[in-house]
Amino acid sequence: MAASETNTGTVRLHRVLRAPTERVYKAFTDKSALEYWLPPYGFIGTVHDMDVRVGGGYRMSFTNFGTGSRHSFTVTYVELVPNTRIRHTDRFDDDNLPGEMTVTIDLKAVSCGTELSIVQEGIPSVIPVEMCYLGWQETLEQLARLVEPEIPDNG
Repeated sequence: MAASETNTGTVRLHRVLRAPTERVYKAFTDKSALEYWLPPYGFIGTVHDMDVRVGGGYRMSFTNFGTGSRHSFTVTYVELVPNTRIRHTDRFDDDNLPGEMTVTIDLKAVSCGTELSIVQEGIPSVIPVEMCYLGWQETLEQLARLVEPEIPDNG
């Protein structure tokens, strides 16, 4: 393989959310929440199975709403520190997207909510880093819309 075919990319993201760390952590470890906020715009997410423990993980697919095409990936949890850190590896199920990515999600309580830092390393060279970054920006907007509202229960 040529060097350009084996190079991998890294994306670093930072955001402050107006929500407690417990709610943000829950959004990263709840099946229905992940299906709602993780897919980029124009995609529908399906979590096929989920086991939230170190050594466990989940398998998820993103379906393009316009075309119906789908890609899937498998996540394995490497580290879970409730309300503080999630670290996992990701592998695409497509052989054309080889390698293993590592995602580290750090949550820190701050005066107005949660400081969120995400580092995704090992992005396959066939995926432009800027497209990955754009996708993450979209998902983080959806995450904020899920975790920031304070909606009281009626009754």
